[in-house]
Amino acid sequence: MRRVALIIDDGFQPMVLAALTAFEFANRELGPKGYAVSVHSERGGPVRTSLGMTLETAPLGAMPDTLLVAGLIAPPQPAAPAVIAYIQSAAAQARRVAALCTGAFVLAQSGVLEGRAATTHWAHARHLQQLHPGIHVDDDRIFIKEGNIWTSAGMSAAIDLSLALIEEDHGAALARTVARRLVVYHRRPGGQSQYSALLDLEPRSDRVMRALTYARENLRNPLTVEELADAASLSPRQFSRVFRDETGRSPAKAVELLRLEAARAMMEDGRHPLDIVAREAGFADRDRMRRAFLRTFGRSPASLKRSPQGEEASNAA
Repeated sequence: MRRVALIIDDGFQPMVLAALTAFEFANRELGPKGYAVSVHSERGGPVRTSLGMTLETAPLGAMPDTLLVAGLIAPPQPAAPAVIAYIQSAAAQARRVAALCTGAFVLAQSGVLEGRAATTHWAHARHLQQLHPGIHVDDDRIFIKEGNIWTSAGMSAAIDLSLALIEEDHGAALARTVARRLVVYHRRPGGQSQYSALLDLEPRSDRVMRALTYARENLRNPLTVEELADAASLSPRQFSRVFRDETGRSPAKAVELLRLEAARAMMEDGRHPLDIVAREAGFADRDRMRRAFLRTFGRSPASLKRSPQGEEASNAA
């Protein structure tokens, strides 16, 4: 049985416990060959969450197989020396060490991220980079693995990281089963972007959201203003005005963002030729897609067509 230990500190965000639930559901399939999961703090005892409730913890003890370091909503203050020393020992002795969300700041304080690529929640990535210039902070990855060190983006990305750990241990079939039990996507690859076009557009009305959802599900269509207006049950003139008022963008620009997001995900998956990506995302051809990428990301599609950095070690890519 593999031991998975989570280190928490006062003010930790309770959503990180969802990462442990993935191992709990894996145990339902694995039985005695599964995971022994425990929660620890520097001295043990009750630890207060960001919501004000408390969770009982064990003190730091024997080295686990996998050590998880929880994050806070905001970047944590410097961790206790005993915690830093324990993480440093784990980096050398444990099979894996993983930071959940802003837990990357604690790993950075311990020095184990120096010279490595790492990620954290996009809102705090620049701060992490400023504090630790020796780390290559990528603010647009779901999770990153370098050697035995893993880091993840926001709290929900901790679930993706746990699923990846389970897949590394027991294969893709079990990870898919756990994902289905958790009712989550199996599984966002580490290289997937933290960015979401729909979240960025932030429409206020159901009608505009309905049109955007329709567009995302029908990217191979022309997606004219008339087509989107029909999905929103508005006249084309009304739709164009309301859409710009609510999103600050024209329908054409919003559709381009959705196409770029879909194309980027396909290329980060690494399995599709550029011509197929362009067709599936709704670009007329790869040249038009290339121009859109350069205009929006400052990078060509070919530069993104790689094995996701977040999975390089598990797939040797």
